[in-house]
Amino acid sequence: MLRQTSHVTFRFYARLNDFLSADHQQMDFQQPFCGKVSVKDLIEATGVPHTEIGLILLNHHAIDFNYHLHDNDHISVYPPFCQLDISEFSRNQPLPLSDIKFVVDTHMGKLARYLRLLGFDTLYQNNYTDPELATISATENRILLTRDRGLLKHSIIKYAYFVRTTGSHNQLQEIISQFDLKLLFKPFSRCIHCNGALIKVDKKLIAAQLQTKTKRFYQHFKQCRNCQHIYWQGSHYYKILNLITSLEN
Repeated sequence: MLRQTSHVTFRFYARLNDFLSADHQQMDFQQPFCGKVSVKDLIEATGVPHTEIGLILLNHHAIDFNYHLHDNDHISVYPPFCQLDISEFSRNQPLPLSDIKFVVDTHMGKLARYLRLLGFDTLYQNNYTDPELATISATENRILLTRDRGLLKHSIIKYAYFVRTTGSHNQLQEIISQFDLKLLFKPFSRCIHCNGALIKVDKKLIAAQLQTKTKRFYQHFKQCRNCQHIYWQGSHYYKILNLITSLEN
């Protein structure tokens, strides 16, 4: 016996259209389904990850991801509202994070280094599996940054963002804008190699580890609590200052 095909009408707003085919962007369109289907599953079938969604309306009333669709439902889907508190209405947008922390997908190592340079707690390993990334994000309330739509569909993930741009510098600018990070910069406070916290260290304690010219010309140093990597204000320091200045403007 064949199941009867039903249809729901979708309309996606703002940046959610980035995930849709050209013939579905900025307009109402019908999506077929059979049997008992949640609105979350059908939304993700269109290509839009649940982590990108802040509000779902059924005939102007908010619903959650578990709502089971009916024939001829009309569904409006919105991204998170960064500047508005809609917690009273939205059943999908998670509570704002009091502490911004990231975990970065394996293909964006340079972005992770940039975020660490700016002082953001950022986990990254080039051998993380998708389940590991999902688990880290979910258990530690870290914002998962990725360009993998499939990864964002892991049901346990609450905080994540699909990075639209390519190129690490463009991606950094995108993340700063998306999460309004300009006032949260704490440059030179984290190790770019392991994400550990940097602390001031007496030159006498690390002198044996320094090269001759470094020992001669520099007096102030920091060291990573975790991996013991040593930092000082060499030429790279001023390049980073220029980068920060460009990001703040």
